[in-house]
Amino acid sequence: QVQLVESGGGLVQAGGSLRLSCGASGRSLRSYAMGWFRQAPGKEREFVAGISWSGGITSYADSVKGRFTISRDNAKNMVYLQMNSLKAEDTAVYYCAAASGLRMPSKSAYSYDYWGQGTQVTVSS
Repeated sequence: QVQLVESGGGLVQAGGSLRLSCGASGRSLRSYAMGWFRQAPGKEREFVAGISWSGGITSYADSVKGRFTISRDNAKNMVYLQMNSLKAEDTAVYYCAAASGLRMPSKSAYSYDYWGQGTQVTVSS
């Protein structure tokens, strides 16, 4: 089993930055593809960013491309999401997810079998 815990969310003004962290326990994430998803009130959970097991391949939703950066440190069993130039529409609960059956990132939430509890990001305009 893998337990994922997100941190780093909070309240920030539009144009500001936040860095989300996702720590894992129970098993090494070294061979797993990882992803960040978000869910705003009244909306479905959506893909934000994904990263391959080695960190060499990344994928982003069009809405965050050029503003967000996903990275990982396999030695520390950590995954990060650097969010810059935040907009009000980025407000959501952000979830970290691990895909035990994948080496490459997937944009489908169904591909991920471990999820964190989520961290709230609120961007004020």
